[in-house]
Amino acid sequence: MANKKGKGKGPSSNVIAQNKKARFEYHIDETFEAGLALSGWEVKSLRAGKAQLTDTYILIKNSEAWLLGSHITPLNTISTHELADPTRTRKLLLHRKEIAKIFSRTQDKGHTCVPLKLYWKQNLIKCELALVTGKKQHDKRATEKERDWNRQKARIMRDAK
Repeated sequence: MANKKGKGKGPSSNVIAQNKKARFEYHIDETFEAGLALSGWEVKSLRAGKAQLTDTYILIKNSEAWLLGSHITPLNTISTHELADPTRTRKLLLHRKEIAKIFSRTQDKGHTCVPLKLYWKQNLIKCELALVTGKKQHDKRATEKERDWNRQKARIMRDAK
């Protein structure tokens, strides 16, 4: 009997939500893995895939990292005695050295820290963060042009078979 990891839906079955806009808008310099401090209803919503990372960013305050602007839609079956705030600020769990590195790099002009994706790592929810620099308009055009060319190339190869 084979031992399968995850639910067997494919290689990306552990990804909950991605910030695709971040890869288009920024040059990614360095990535980090952080844990998330969540409440019970949030974990249940994430199991159902009800998360969004668009327009989300990381804030370092009092030597702690916080995830701002993420949206976790509450399920309608959560307990009624708890008030669910879908856009609350969530604490990121990082080592002190990583927080210090992120803080020092974000103080430079043009640098920021954004989340790239939320995913499952065994039974824990992790957030992939990236230190990024903004792309100029011509860089975005080049990225779009390359993406179109790759799509066209794949179409030609598929039709040639």
